[in-house]
Amino acid sequence: MSRTAPHLDTIVAYETPEGIFLELRPAGPVVRGFAWAIDFMIRAAGYVLALIISATSFFGGVGTAAGLIFVFLVEWFYPVFFEMIKRATPGKMALGLEVIQADGSPLGWPSALLRNLLRAADFFPLFYFSGMVAMMLSGKFQRLGDLAADTIVVYADRKNNYRKIPPCPPKRPPRPLSLTEQRLIMDFAERGDLLSMQRRRELAALLPFLVKNNEEPERTLLAFANWFSGSR
Repeated sequence: MSRTAPHLDTIVAYETPEGIFLELRPAGPVVRGFAWAIDFMIRAAGYVLALIISATSFFGGVGTAAGLIFVFLVEWFYPVFFEMIKRATPGKMALGLEVIQADGSPLGWPSALLRNLLRAADFFPLFYFSGMVAMMLSGKFQRLGDLAADTIVVYADRKNNYRKIPPCPPKRPPRPLSLTEQRLIMDFAERGDLLSMQRRRELAALLPFLVKNNEEPERTLLAFANWFSGSR
């Protein structure tokens, strides 16, 4: 399920089947244009190098043919290669962007291939006019290739994976817990803000042996997490 915020806000929120909320910020045409320019300069450097090699090659027509094949492969498969292995071209990575599926899941190789093979349609009739129109009409800044492949370009989450535990008076667990049990409670506390309230309560209620009848399960687990983290 997704909830798209007003167009100017460019925030797209998803709730996964596990009850986890994801907030994605689609990248607009300006920053994507800069990313394209960086990638173009990288490709252009490769083209110049191929031209020099083919012009000075002792293989004559074979060298020229090899150079043309190189240009073809780079022009069409440079973005496909990087998006399949890194989810972003060097230009996108330089600006903190990445390509994912429109539902928030990781990019698949069929989608990476399709969205880039349709760049010709986005370019029509000149200078990515069709792609720009599609991006302006889409609430997620999707060009024609993105719409066909069901992909979206977003700002990558470069934040540290460590999340602060919500402050709560620490409390010692009623019995010693294994490292695995402690880690599970810490994970629950650190990532609780990614879960819906109903999902947090369901997970916390799975540990009745740690929570007394008159205690709130979620708050009790947060208290244990603060104890484990040394907040005492």
